[in-house]
This record gives sequence, structure tokens and C-alpha cells, in this order.
Amino acid sequence: MHGRPRKPSKPEHEAVSAAKAEKLRALQSQFLHNHHNNIYTKEAVDLSAKLLEINPESYTAWNYRKLAVEHNLSQCETDPDSFKSLLDEELSVVESALRQNFKSYGAWHHRKWVLSKGHSSVDHELRLLDKFQKADSRNFHAWNYRRFVAALMNRPEEDELKYTEDMINNNFSNYSAWHNRSVLLSNLLKKKNEGSLSKEKVLPEEYEFVHQALFTDPDDQSGWFYHLWLLDQTVKVDSPLLVSSWPANGSALVLLGDRHLDGSASSFLTSFHSGSGTFPLILYFNQAVHGVNSSTVTVDYGFNTSKDLIWEPISRNNSQTAQVWVTQLNYPNIELHALKEYQVEVSLGHAQGIVSSSGFHYSHPSCFTFKVCPKVAETDPTEELGEQRISWRDDLFCIYKADDQESSLVGSLDQLSINNDNDLSASEWQVAAVASEIDHFRELLSLINCKIGKLTLARLLMAHDAMKHSSGKKVSHFEEVLELYSDLMKLDPSHILYYKEEHSLVLMQQVTSSQESLLRHCCRYGDLTCSISNPICLRLNNLSLSRIGSFEKLLWVQMLDLSHNDLSSIEGLEAMQLLSCLNLSSNKLGSFTALEPLRLLKSLKVLSISYNEIGAHSIDTTRYLFSSPLSHSVGSEWNLGETAINDDLKNYWEAYFILKGLNLTQLDLVGNSIAGEKFKLFVIKVLPALKWLDGEKMH
Repeated sequence: MHGRPRKPSKPEHEAVSAAKAEKLRALQSQFLHNHHNNIYTKEAVDLSAKLLEINPESYTAWNYRKLAVEHNLSQCETDPDSFKSLLDEELSVVESALRQNFKSYGAWHHRKWVLSKGHSSVDHELRLLDKFQKADSRNFHAWNYRRFVAALMNRPEEDELKYTEDMINNNFSNYSAWHNRSVLLSNLLKKKNEGSLSKEKVLPEEYEFVHQALFTDPDDQSGWFYHLWLLDQTVKVDSPLLVSSWPANGSALVLLGDRHLDGSASSFLTSFHSGSGTFPLILYFNQAVHGVNSSTVTVDYGFNTSKDLIWEPISRNNSQTAQVWVTQLNYPNIELHALKEYQVEVSLGHAQGIVSSSGFHYSHPSCFTFKVCPKVAETDPTEELGEQRISWRDDLFCIYKADDQESSLVGSLDQLSINNDNDLSASEWQVAAVASEIDHFRELLSLINCKIGKLTLARLLMAHDAMKHSSGKKVSHFEEVLELYSDLMKLDPSHILYYKEEHSLVLMQQVTSSQESLLRHCCRYGDLTCSISNPICLRLNNLSLSRIGSFEKLLWVQMLDLSHNDLSSIEGLEAMQLLSCLNLSSNKLGSFTALEPLRLLKSLKVLSISYNEIGAHSIDTTRYLFSSPLSHSVGSEWNLGETAINDDLKNYWEAYFILKGLNLTQLDLVGNSIAGEKFKLFVIKVLPALKWLDGEKMH
């Protein structure tokens, strides 16, 4: 165990083990006979105690004793002494088992069950726990049981908090004591409305307390986990908030009809083309919520034919709880040449019903407005997207310049964020607490090269920037944080994948942090033979991204280039409901299962997944990490009898599950191991609207 070499057993030890095994088998056989025949005599119950003394992990034996206790209690309901004697016997058996193994799950659960009967004294329990915690102060079973006993005794949480302090002072490396302290403080802080402690008073003191552990022994991780919990308590907002939307707040949305061939410029953040006669209204919350409907969200407009809007959660597991919600509004019904602006007002939080997955209500009323301007031209209609092939060659993209006419028409990125009516900006004590922690860890890192200190500093800097931004003061530590994660990749290669993902998320925040930085990645698609209504592409290629983020700032994107990165997952991409063209070529996607978010992108027409690793792995391990048709949460609608291509499903079920709901007109697969002729024929059957496959036009 734990790297220790196994020593060969001696003959005398083997003999002892064999005798013990024989005794255990005999006890087990007799015990099962009693159990199956519902025998609850004193001899039978005593035999189960002997079995548990040898093997405290026998769950069946503990369950048998529960049945025996219930049976025997029913025989002595009028005798309180016998009642108490039975339960005391159970506590004695548990104590004996715990001496053999004080980390036995079954024993601790049985002891809780006995005490929950309410006929046993709990005064002895804390003394017993002291003995076990002296033997192993980090035994989480004992700490969990201590919380149970303290609740039964109505022991003040302040007393328990003092106990954790004593245990931590005795040993900084007590993970369980730190955890118990966080549980106690969470309970106390929840009672702040009842006149108890407040975060403003408690958390700064807790930072000082944990510093004693961190700066005494920076290599011990237990205090660092507690510090991370403190940071979360300092910066998090419990109530769900609406953080962005599309159309953006204050924007003027240009709706381009099917016959649009107008050369006039329009902001690429606020133009949209649809042949269905509807356009989406997207709400992006800071956390997953449920209860978004026409009763909790009011949409005032003058052109939609239906007042009962249907809101859909964008969720990959068919849940009614999601971070992104979308509904469809109808195009204004106006004359062909008319040009008129319509105002739409969206408000939420004025009625109860929107609730986060953690149970907090949306309690900050917010409102945003945008204008809708339909635009139609008299010129002949162009060919639909799909008739002309979209190419991702670099020479077809032209980067915006600062003095471009269109760049001046781009709406401010601030419009993508929702300003809540209530003052939700970070308070002075929160900003001061995080700033103080930054100073402390800068000082620590000036003395030692501590990898967990670098990680904590990176988190603190990003938290500080976020709080300053919420207060209207833009502060940026992006370069310093990116450098910290780059250093961590070298210092701690065993966790390089985690650091790469964090580096990618910070890089995404940097790209979307300002209009100037965003424009550096926005390009006009320059192939004039192709009729894309909004030929603006956000190019995030060649950035070494292993994870995508900042989706709340990307709701407007219709054409996205993520090629030549290190993506093995596209989790979160489902939020980008306007996406029609997507380039994922030259990444590390290992299977079609990793493309599951695409199933929720109903506007997607053009997709490139060329030069990935799809089909290169003999065993697709991602099917155990991501949802699949074999899971209980998704794929239940998959009907094997609904298609004529059943013979191929055995080999291509993942591809079928992802592609069958898409309406792709162009797909590029070349460079993947799976991309053989047989698979291409399969794809053509699954995607009847496909017009281009690997650069070749379908006939």
C-alpha cells in the first residue's frame, strides 16, 4: 500500500490466515442461515456480533442487526429497561467493531441509526469521539459523526468552531478540521439575518487565521483548500443574475430577409438573417436556473403574433435547469419596402419563479430593451447558404482595422452585459480583502517558489479584476495571470492539463474584455461568390486553446473559427445559438461524442472537423465522460427502427447520434481515421440536406 513493497508471507502467518478464513466462513454460513430464516434469538444475534468483530464491513450483518432490534423492540414495548438495554447492546457492538476498524462505514452508520431512536444518552459520544480523534485526528467518519452528535445535543456552533480551532492549532494538516470549520461557518453565515455573524466581520479574521498555516508550511495543502473556500465566500453571489442577452441591451437589430442583397453596412453584433420568419431571444444567466417562462419573463413588443412565448432550456441532459434559455420572436409583418423600427422590452425578476439549482430565487429585477429594424431589398434573391462552399483559407479573411467604417458601427461590448437595477457591485470590504490577499501572496512568492501560491495568486487576481469590473472600474491583470499559468505548466507538469484549461479561460476573457481586443480577432469573410448574410468571422485559431469560455460575450457570433487549437471538448458551445458556420479542424477531438453540444445548435449549416483524432482510438473512453445514447439522461428518443441505415449503426452509433438532428449543408471530415469511403456514404444518408462533403459537391 502507498508504494510499500509487498513482503512474502511466512508459513506460520499463512496458517493463521487460513484458520481465520475458515472461522469466518463458518460464521458467515450460520449467520446467513439465521438471516434468511428471520431467526432473531439471543444466540443468533450474538453470532452476528462475532462476525462483525472479525469483519466490521459486513453490511448485511449490520442490516440484520437492525431487523433484529426492530423485532425485539416490538416484544418489549412496555418495558423501558429492556428497551434501553437492547440499544445499549448495539452501541457496545459498534464500539467493538470500531476498535477493529475505526473507518468502517457500516459501523458509524449503525451507531447513527441507534442514536436516532432517541432512547440513548449522547453524553458519552463526545468522549468516545475524543479517543478516536486522538488516534486519527483527520478521520472524516469521526468528524461527520461529531456533526451528527452536536446537532442531537443542540451544542452551540460557536463551541464547535472553537474545537476546530484547537484541533487545527494542534495540527495544521488536519483536512477534516478545516472542512468542519467551513461547514460551521457556512451555517453561521446563513443565519446573518437572525443577528448572527456577517461575512464582513468573519472572513477577514479567517484569512488571518489560515495565514498561520499557509506561511508556516506552504507545502501542506489542507490550509490552501480552506483559503480557496474563503475566496469563494468572498466573491460569490448566491442569487442568480442575468448577465447577458442577445439581442444586446440598447442595440438596434437589423433583420435581413430572404431577399436581402443590400450593400449597406451594419454592425455584425446586431444583424441576423433567418428564412424561418423568426429570430431568437437569448438569456444568459450566471448559473443554471429553472422556471423561465412567459409568467416570469415579460416581453413587450408590437409585432409578434403570439403572446405566449415558449422558452426552451439549452441543456445537454434534457434538464429543465439551464444557464441559457431561448425563445423565438416572429419577424415584423410589414410591407416589402417599409423601413420601421420596433422596440422590444424584456423584463424579469418582477415575479417569483426563476430559481437556481441551489435553491436561490432571482430577486434582482432587471430590464433591457432593443430595437428591431427589418431590411429587405428589391434585388434578385441570392443562392441559399450551402449552394456555394465556405472555405476557411487564411487569404479569404480580412482583419478589421481601427479606422474601418464597420468597426465604428460595432456596438459597445458593454451592451452585451445586463445592468441590474439593484446595486450588486462588490462592496469595499470585499475588494479590500482580496487586495490584501494579493499583497500577502506576492510577498510569499518573493521568498519561495511555491506552485500552489502561484495558483492562488492567479485566482485572486482574476477575482479582483471581476469585482473591479462590476464596480465600473476596468482593471486588468491578464498578462500576469497568463504568465503564472505558463510557469505552473513547467513547475507542475503532472497537472499541466488543468493549467492549460485555466490558461485558455483567462485568454478567452482577455480576448473578450474590450472592443479593441475583440476586433483584433474579427475578420470579414472575403469570398464574394458566397452569399453569407453576415460574413463576419470571429477567428480564435492558433491560440493553443484547450477549453472555450466567456460565452456570455459570444452570443452574437454566427461564424466561428477555432481551428489549430488543442480542444478535446467543446463544452459550453451550445450557448452560441446563432452559430451557422463553425471550424473545428486541427484540434484533438477524439470522438463524435465530444461534439455533443452541436446537437443544440439548430442554425448550424457549415461544419469542419477535419484533422482531428476521430476514429484513431480503439476504445472511445469519452463515452464514459460525456452523455451517450446508452445513458439514462439523453438518447432516450433514439429509435433504431426509424432509419434504413441500421446495418451501420453498430460501428457509427456515436456519429449517428450527433449528426442525425443537424441540418448541415457542408461538412469536412478529411484527416480523421474514421473518414473512409464507407463512413462518407453513411454520412450522406444521415444528412440529406448535405451539399458539400470534404470539398466535393453532392449530386
